[in-house]
Amino acid sequence: MNRTLGRVPTWAIVTTFILSLIGLALSTYLTITHFRPQDLVCSGNSFINCAAVTTSAESRFLGIPVAFLGLGTYVVMTALNSPWGWRAKNYWIHVARFVFAIVAMCFVLWLITAELVIINNLCLYCTGVHIVTFALLIVLTRVSPAQLGWVHSRTEQTSSFELVETAPDSV
Repeated sequence: MNRTLGRVPTWAIVTTFILSLIGLALSTYLTITHFRPQDLVCSGNSFINCAAVTTSAESRFLGIPVAFLGLGTYVVMTALNSPWGWRAKNYWIHVARFVFAIVAMCFVLWLITAELVIINNLCLYCTGVHIVTFALLIVLTRVSPAQLGWVHSRTEQTSSFELVETAPDSV
């Protein structure tokens, strides 16, 4: 496996950092309202019921409030997706960013299932975190494999194709 890091477009660095900050803000709010549920601003008499979701049995994973896990996730993702995190020379930091996003999305899929199937309510703030996590995964899936040398980037493929086309015919 090639351990040389490829270039990442500026749009991806900016987008992942902004998404991480949004996820951090939402998960901070959910963590605060875990301690102060009276501060939770959300409708409570319909399918959209944040209190029902954030106080359900499914709002804990292995005894840890899911809000804490979300906050921890976005503290790490904000650091990894910061401009400084993207400039890191260590290959494994960039692998960790991509793997962390995949694991986070798997957990989000479980949480969505819990909300829709088990709890039968939806939390708007949680949904915001889920959307941010999905958007991060999309961006990272687009840039990380090429950055990590797992696939050739489109520019490398074009250059290789042009080289093959312009090579002299062999007899």
